[in-house]
Amino acid sequence: MNQAALRLRVAIREATAGLVDREQLAELMILAAVAQEHLLVIGPPGTAKSAVVRRVAQSLGGQYFEYLLGRFTEPSELFGPVNLSKLREGLVETDIAGMLPEAEIAFLDEVFLGSTAILNTLLGLLNERQFRRGHTRIHCPLRVCVGAANSLPEDEGLAAFADRFLLHVFVEPVPDNRLEDLLAGGWAAGQRSVAAMADLASLDVLNRAVPNVDMEGVRMALAQAIRLLRQAHVQLSDRRIVKAQQLIAAAAVLAGREAATRADLWPLLYVIPTAAGQHSAREILRELLAEASHPLLHAVVEQVAQQPLARLARLAESADRLLADEDSGGARPGIEALLREIDANFDQAQMPEALGQRRLRLIAAVSGR
Repeated sequence: MNQAALRLRVAIREATAGLVDREQLAELMILAAVAQEHLLVIGPPGTAKSAVVRRVAQSLGGQYFEYLLGRFTEPSELFGPVNLSKLREGLVETDIAGMLPEAEIAFLDEVFLGSTAILNTLLGLLNERQFRRGHTRIHCPLRVCVGAANSLPEDEGLAAFADRFLLHVFVEPVPDNRLEDLLAGGWAAGQRSVAAMADLASLDVLNRAVPNVDMEGVRMALAQAIRLLRQAHVQLSDRRIVKAQQLIAAAAVLAGREAATRADLWPLLYVIPTAAGQHSAREILRELLAEASHPLLHAVVEQVAQQPLARLARLAESADRLLADEDSGGARPGIEALLREIDANFDQAQMPEALGQRRLRLIAAVSGR
């Protein structure tokens, strides 16, 4: 199980190389795949939503399907055309070869522009992994579907469809202070392809472990967190509350734990369907979220906890990677930048011992000793 989780971590790193501030999206996509749930990404055009999903899919392998929906998109463009030879026999069957019902990872851009016929068919595919159309009845191998849109819909019918995506993440353009990183990373990313660093067998191992996670130790803390959210008028449906446990269990599995702990409760933030609700929850659940930690999903935990200790795993991993490459001349700027970040987050008296040892090795590497 730990080996499978580590392979997924390598896949995340490969997929997000050169993409600034998009590790959070890649990590949530992996969490959703392990939990066998779906992810909705909300953000303005040009914020690399499709690039991240496409690159994670390439790094994981498996059958991938991607489509940009529009007002006039026909169901056959997603699910396949009617099989004409069967139609002559009086059977309405769909030729699904290479289409969404055969996909293991799917990305649907502008998902709310789909027609009623498309969305109704998608509901069964997303919820039950079943495709039903005419005489066609098949089980779909879909691991995770990522939907994207520029904003949440106001229409009640579409809002109900959006609720079928358990995880919601809101992305913004890269901030001004990281524009140089954006330009450099974007240029480098355009010159390289994404290698397959994991496989769906790794997901299978983790998928099987999720239902066996012991949730008893966190159930009371989770219920109390829901009560605090309700008191602040941050509402979650009963269905989303119950299914949040699937994400918490998946976080525990990815961390190598057989029992969930309070450190694994952070996915609750992304179950809240609105950006305003997530912002409020960060304040309401500040003490609980401060306990968040994860050895593999660094970016999401940093976003949730916003505490120096939440950055510890990422800083340690970055240090190990730079120390392994210290013989290359290009490692020096990265080492210097990492040392500045370590010193900005921890003073020497309070620095965890393992990070302090890495800091000394980084100093020795950059000074040539």
